[in-house]
Amino acid sequence: MVAMMAISSPQYVWALFTGPLTKEFNATLAEVQVAFSILIVLQTFLSPLQGYLIDRFGPKLLLSAGAVLTGASWILAANASSLMGLYLTYGVLGGIGTGIIYVGVVGMMVQWFPDKRGLASGLVAAGYGFGAILTTFPISLSVEERGLSRTLLIYGLIIGVVGVLAALGMRRPPRVEVVATLTASAPEEKRSYSPREMLRSPIFWLMFAMMTMMSTSGLMVISQMGAFAHDFGVADAMVFGLAALPLALSIDRFTNGLTRPFFGWVSDRIGRENTMFVAFGLEGLAMLVWLFYAHNPLMFVLLSGVVFFGWGEIFSLFPSTLTDTFGTKHATTNYGFLYMAQGVGSVLGGPLAALLHDATLSWNIVFGVVVLMNILTAALALFVLKPMRDAHGKARDAALFPAVDALSLRKQSA
Repeated sequence: MVAMMAISSPQYVWALFTGPLTKEFNATLAEVQVAFSILIVLQTFLSPLQGYLIDRFGPKLLLSAGAVLTGASWILAANASSLMGLYLTYGVLGGIGTGIIYVGVVGMMVQWFPDKRGLASGLVAAGYGFGAILTTFPISLSVEERGLSRTLLIYGLIIGVVGVLAALGMRRPPRVEVVATLTASAPEEKRSYSPREMLRSPIFWLMFAMMTMMSTSGLMVISQMGAFAHDFGVADAMVFGLAALPLALSIDRFTNGLTRPFFGWVSDRIGRENTMFVAFGLEGLAMLVWLFYAHNPLMFVLLSGVVFFGWGEIFSLFPSTLTDTFGTKHATTNYGFLYMAQGVGSVLGGPLAALLHDATLSWNIVFGVVVLMNILTAALALFVLKPMRDAHGKARDAALFPAVDALSLRKQSA
C-alpha cells in the first residue's frame, strides 16, 4: 500500500504542473498533455511484460526498479530543456516505473490473500487513489514557493526513496503460507493457468470487454468533467462556499478510493458477479440521474461522488475475479493482460468521447452511450460471466479429479 501511495502522484498531481510547463516550454496545453498520455499508455500497455518479469525475477528486484524509474522520471524532468525531454522523462520513465509497481502490487495481493482477495486488492488500489491526497497541497505550495524544477527534484527523491524502501520489504508468498489460509471457497488453487491458456479462454475476452467498457465510462468522466461542467454552467457555481468543480473533484477522489476495498470486501461475501451487477448498475443509474440534474450545482457535486463510488471498484473486482478463475501462479502476468483494457478505455473515454461530443454537439449522446455500457456490463456479469465461470469451474474440477467425478455420476445415476 505504501508503494502504491508513493507512485500515485505522477498521475493525480499532474494538473498542478500543466500551467508552469506551458510557460516554461512556451507550448500549448495539448503539447504538454502528450507527456501525461504517454505515461498512462505505457503504464497499461506494458503491463503484461512487466507482470511476466515480476513472476520471473520476483517482486523485490522489479518493484525496486519501478520505484527508481518513477523517482528518476521527476528528477530528470526537473532538468528537461525541451518537450521531447519531458516526454522521455515524465512520460516514458514514469509510465514504465508506475506500471511495474501497480501491476506488481495487485498481482502480489491476490496471491497473498486468496480468502480475502477482493478486499486485499481493493485496499492497495485505494492506496493508489488516496496517495496523492498526502502530496497535493505540499506540492502545490512547493511549486509556488520553490518553482517547478526544484519541486520535481525534491519530490522525485522522496517518491523514489519511499518506493524502494517499500519494495525491499516485499516477497512472493511461499506455497505453504498460502495453503494455510485457503478455505473451501477457493477451489481455483487446484489449477493455475498460464497466460497462453488464459488467452485462449472466452472468459478472459469477456472480462476484457467488460473492463474496457467500465474503464471507458469512468475515464470519460475524469477526462471530460471540466469541459461538461463548464457547458452545464456549474463549474464556477458555489456549493457550501466552494467552487463546484474542484469540490466535486475532491469528493470524487475520496469515493473513488473508498469504493475499492468496500466492494472488494462485499464481493468476498456475496460473490464477484453479484457485486459487479450491483456496482455497475449503480454507476449507470447515477450517471443517468446526474445528467438530468447536471445544471444543479449541489446535485452535480453529490452525484459525481456517487458515480465514482460505482466505478472505482473495477480495480478490485476484476483482478480478484481473474485470479479466482485462472489461479495464482501466473496472477501478475495474467492481470497485466487484463489491465490493458484500462489503456483501451483511456482512448475511448478520452479522445473518442470528445470527438463524439464535437460531432453531435451534445453531452446527452456521450452520457447515453456510457450509461448503456454500464447497464450492459452489469447484465453481462450476472447473466453471462457467472454461468461461464461456473461451467469453467466444473470442467476444471472434472479434469483434475476424474475418478471422483465418475463416482459422483454413478451415484447420481443410481
